[in-house]
Amino acid sequence: MSEENTGALGDVPAPDSDENRRQVLYWRLLARLFDTEEQASLESASVAVVEDIGLPVALLDPAASVDSVVQRHPELAAEFDGLMTPEPDADGARDRAAEVRRAALASKVLLNVFSTGSGTVTAEQLARWQSDAGWLERALGCRPGDLHGGRGGSRAGAGGGVSPTGTGVGSPAPDLSRLIPEIGPELGSIEAGLVQRMHLREVLADPALASRLTPSMSLIEQLLRDKNNLSGVALANAKALIRRYVDEVTEVLRTQVEKATVGELDRSVPPKRVFRNLDLDRTIWKNLTNWDPEQERLYVDRLYYRHTSRKTTPQRLIVVVDQSGSMVDSMVNCTILASIFAGLPKVDVHLIAYDTQALDLTPWAHDPFETLLRTQLGGGTDGTVAMALAQPKIAEPRNTVVVWISDFYEWRTEELFESMAAIHRSGAKFIPVGSVTSSGRGSVNPWFREKFKDLGTPVISGHIKKLVHELKTFLT
Repeated sequence: MSEENTGALGDVPAPDSDENRRQVLYWRLLARLFDTEEQASLESASVAVVEDIGLPVALLDPAASVDSVVQRHPELAAEFDGLMTPEPDADGARDRAAEVRRAALASKVLLNVFSTGSGTVTAEQLARWQSDAGWLERALGCRPGDLHGGRGGSRAGAGGGVSPTGTGVGSPAPDLSRLIPEIGPELGSIEAGLVQRMHLREVLADPALASRLTPSMSLIEQLLRDKNNLSGVALANAKALIRRYVDEVTEVLRTQVEKATVGELDRSVPPKRVFRNLDLDRTIWKNLTNWDPEQERLYVDRLYYRHTSRKTTPQRLIVVVDQSGSMVDSMVNCTILASIFAGLPKVDVHLIAYDTQALDLTPWAHDPFETLLRTQLGGGTDGTVAMALAQPKIAEPRNTVVVWISDFYEWRTEELFESMAAIHRSGAKFIPVGSVTSSGRGSVNPWFREKFKDLGTPVISGHIKKLVHELKTFLT
């Protein structure tokens, strides 16, 4: 602020320039984030700014969701999309009036998402927060669910694409690539806190309240932890929410797998002689010697067809998942992923979950819903018990891939690593995975990380697409 505006927050003057207006809005944002108690002078100055630039005062109402503001003022919806992505300036000049408008809109989204108050949370409040988090993701150039829900990819905004980092195509700066990956885990953490503040069992027991819940990773984790304490209507509603989430994520992952698992053309299989396989360009090229220049006609002696059969080799996929509390996101994603691969031809999928005991979930690997209901989240970690189940399943090492998902904070570290190295040396493909979340971050035991690196099998961490890519190269 200028010198005359640098006094105490209680002495905020009436804003008289675009720069002052913008700073008043950001001072109010900071004050609200760090202190829920209202600063009267900042509030009145902010109201004056918002009214002066022609925006609704509802933007300053903490109880109003972004959805409710947009419903009353639908013309604002387009302004929230890509709100926080940089826009290139043709002449390098700053549009300070536009900056004030963006500050008002951005403050609304940020406060609704990051200032969640205290006390008990209702199903309606959780649903509102989830919706506001979706608006934040859209403002950053992503689709709702990209950063903490994991159900989609980057979207294309009006007038050009928007990258997953939130930076507009052709935009010079700032680069948000470092910021975006950090926001997803924070959103997940905030949502988990809201879920914990709910009286979830009471909500689930009421069909009307349960219907307001939107399934998310945080909610699914809580449901899986508490499922043994539920019964009757509450258990039925919990299962319905888990089923909805599983179906949504399955749809996204199946698309990724279908795009990735396309084998090479098998030219040993004759092409089917049907019209849709007709290779018109090749047919014309091969018959050019039959061109009659006088009649200007091409006489075709032979038709050529495209090969469409793909080479597939019988493969065995063994997925071992740490089901301890820190690996819930990976457990859910990999259970769903295993079921998708189980539906592919000539892929034999085996699924093992473990903490201090191991559970062979192979009979249910095709159904992630039933698999998740059989998991027991929490407890310690002893990978040797899972290894005892996994090793006998490796009948043909050259046609086997073992995916081991864990943070690798193990009890018997040396013993477990030696058995993993033995699988690698046998000729089987061994893929250690630190986390396969949609956006979260995970801590991997540095001892194991270095050992796997030396072995030539570095740990995969990050988006589940990385694991899909690794499996594609082996299974196709």
